[in-house]
Formats: sequence, structure tokens, C-alpha cells
Amino acid sequence: MGSRRVSARAGSEFRITLPCLSESCGGAVSIPSLAAIRGGAVDVLIVEDNADVAEGLMMLLELLGQRVRTAPDGVSALAAARASRPDIMLVDIGLPGMNGYELARIAREDPQLKQVMLVALTGYGRDGDRQRALEAGFDDHVVKPMSAEAFQRLQARLAK
Repeated sequence: MGSRRVSARAGSEFRITLPCLSESCGGAVSIPSLAAIRGGAVDVLIVEDNADVAEGLMMLLELLGQRVRTAPDGVSALAAARASRPDIMLVDIGLPGMNGYELARIAREDPQLKQVMLVALTGYGRDGDRQRALEAGFDDHVVKPMSAEAFQRLQARLAK
């Protein structure tokens, strides 16, 4: 049997090029600082059945200094909201069992939750979808994925 020689350079090489974010690279920085985005911590309840989406959004909001909890469905979300009265509830529309529209209607009828800012956080982004969310009792409608800037706008609105 003959021997087989393997080159030391066998394998793959990957190169990743990332844009420079400092002004020393010649480009202007347009990413807002955490201090500019924070605007004061609020209590947020994320209602999302997709664990990866919920975790990603929770990480973003925690980086922005918010106090965040999650609930995977409408029933547990209502229980959590009644127990802790969050400032903002970010609610997915396509939840199992009770959908986001039903959750909003129930929350708006509950005296404990009337002051909570309800935000439909959804992949449904047409004008009719927005109108349906507002009719169900949501205060706002944000298309996924939520950006830090979109949350900052909600926070500013809550402060008024």
C-alpha cells in the first residue's frame, strides 16, 4: 500500500470583511450610542412563541438598559402582566391558542392593564394589518424585526 501525503494547506480559508465604525476610518458613524437610545429604563413584557426571536429581542432591550420578561403565549402573558404591570407589552400576533388580537382585546377590558402600552410586534406589515391591530386595542404596530430606534420611539411616546 502506498502512503498518502496530505498537504499542510488542506482545508478552507474564510475571510470576513466588516465595515469600520470609527471616524478614524474616514466614515461617519451613524449608530446611536447606548446613552442616546436608553431614555430611562422601562418594564417590558415580550409575548412571543418563537424562543429565538424572544431571546434576541430580550438581549437587545437588556443592552439598552430595559427590564425585560418574556411569555410564550397569551394566557401566560396576561398572568404575567397582571402580576407585574409592565410599561410596554410587545405582542406577536401569531401566538398559539389565543392570538395577539384576542390578547389585546382582553387586556383593554382589564382595569389592571388599561395603562399598559400594547404594541403589535409582527411580520404582518400591510396597512390593513396595522389598522386591524389598532382596532383590536394596540397602541402601535411594529414590523419585525424591531430595531433599537423603533424601541426608542416607543419609549419616547410612553414618556409623554
